Order: sequence, then structure tokens, then C-alpha cells
Amino acid sequence: MSGTTAPGDWRPSAAVEVLRLRARVNAAIRAFFAGRGVLEVETPVLSQAGNTEPNIASFALDFGGHRDAGAARRWLRTSPEHPLKRLLAAGVGDCYELGRVFRDGEAGGRHNPEFTMLEWYRTGWDHLRLIDETVALVQAALALVGRQAAVRRCTYRELYRERLGIDPLRAGSDELRAALGDVAIDPAGLGRDDWLDLLMTHRIQPRLAPDDILVVRDYPVSQCMLARVRADDGDADPMPVAERFELYLGPLELANGYYELADAAEQRARFGRELQARAARGLALPALDARLLAALQHGLPDCAGVALGVDRLLMAMLGTPRIADVLAFAFARA
Repeated sequence: MSGTTAPGDWRPSAAVEVLRLRARVNAAIRAFFAGRGVLEVETPVLSQAGNTEPNIASFALDFGGHRDAGAARRWLRTSPEHPLKRLLAAGVGDCYELGRVFRDGEAGGRHNPEFTMLEWYRTGWDHLRLIDETVALVQAALALVGRQAAVRRCTYRELYRERLGIDPLRAGSDELRAALGDVAIDPAGLGRDDWLDLLMTHRIQPRLAPDDILVVRDYPVSQCMLARVRADDGDADPMPVAERFELYLGPLELANGYYELADAAEQRARFGRELQARAARGLALPALDARLLAALQHGLPDCAGVALGVDRLLMAMLGTPRIADVLAFAFARA
């Protein structure tokens, strides 16, 4: 039996001129990297290993064919990070991928379960050098719509001290919760990193100027993800920090980058801690990516990498808060 739809639901979510702009942005991205000698690659959308990060939900499906190729359960990628790092370990050099990724449970004004991600890696670079290139790419995209952004760089610690008057590396959960003010949040099950994220999304991001690029670096170690950790942040009250950055254009987070962890043992330990956190929450336990660990053991070159949300970039370029406005067919019309 065929389903029913509301009148007009067959039409695109985005205007035709926006789809043309998306094509221009894709072409500009490819030209940007071609001019810098960065290789475009394609990696699998389906993987035997899934994302272990507790705050990211993956889609899974089962392969119905023969089992010679391994486990039937496969996971739709949430990013191309792991296979790109395997290519780096194999000696491919600077590379990028522009393609679709998938995250379950993320649908709304700023989220779509499938979206376009640009991810790239630079060998011999740290995250500070990669920040400059990420800013240059965003400025090149803005130029397509006749815009340019002012750029500000700061540490995570400087941002929270300046905007909220608290030290995010030292403050306890009660102080962080109090800094939210009258924002109504159910505190059940929330820890320090949850309160820090809520302060960013509810108190800091909404007040960011729409024509400014803000780059925040040196994150709490508890938010290191796949980044290296530095023992001393250089502050008068020194703390270890993760060598990670995020880039915001106005209130929208566009990019997340790391000075990449290359230690296989440490990466295995992080995967283990993430799986323990998932188990404690009753979440699915995807297979650990043994091939990535083997690639790290073989030797990942010194490198930095960053993932950038292309749909978010288009939203910021056009000044719309709705991701549906930049998608040919948003989730509700897919």
C-alpha cells in the first residue's frame, strides 16, 4: 500500500537557487584542495565497526548475503575519520573526503539524520596550523555570497572566563549549573561535561555575532575525543588540555579539529572507556574498530584533522536557522 503525504510534500525543502549555491560550494571546496595538493578520496559508508562515542547514536543494518566478508551487522558511518586515518597510515598523504554521514536521533531545526561532512587531514601539521586553513576555507565559501567574517581566536578557558566569569577547567558541577541561571534543565544524570556543553549552547553560542568566526582551542581533557593531550596549557594556574579546536560562524558550530592521537594503546583505552559509558547508559555496543588500532600500531604520521559540516556552513552563509532550507529533501520529505 502506498503512503499518503500532505499536499506539496513532494517538492524540495530548499529553493532551487540554494541548491545551485550548494553546487558552487562543493566546487569551491574541491578547487580549494586541488590548489593545495590535497587528494580527494572515497571511503566506505558501511563499516563492521561503529562509533563508540556515548553521545553519538549510529544507524545499523544487517547484510543479507554470504558471510565470507565478515560480520553481517554493519554501521552507517557517523564520519569518515577512521578509514581516512587508515589511508594516512598506508602513506596516502594529505587527503579529504566530501560526502554523506549518518547519525540516529538527530532531527530538528539544525539537525538532519543524514548530512554532508567535509573531513580532511594534513600530515606534518598541528591543530594550530590547521586552524588557519579552516578559516581560509570558510572565508572562501563566504566570498561566494559576498561576505567576509572577522576572526577571533581564544582558548576554551579564556572564553568561559570572559563570557561567564568561571574557570571551566576548575569549576565543579554545582558552579557550572548555577552559571546557567534560569535555564530550566533536568539535572538527572548530568556530569561536568554536560553542564559545560549546556553553557556553550545556551549561554555562549546564542550571543555570538553573526558575522564573526570564533575559533576555540585547548579543550578540557575530559573532552579530548581523538586529540592529543598537552600537560600544561601555559596558564598561571596550569592544567592539562586536549589539543582540539572548534570553529563557530555566528552561533553555529561548523568544525571540530584535532592534533591527532597516534598512540594505539591510548586509543584502545579511550574506546574501552567509551564502551563502558555506553553500557552504563544501556546503549548499543558497536564493535571496536580493530583495523584503526592496527593502523595506529603500524604508524600514523604526525598530522592534524578537522571535520566541517557543509549544511551548517550553508545555513550560516544564508543566515537561516533551518537545515531544511539548505537540503534538497529534509528528513520529513525524504
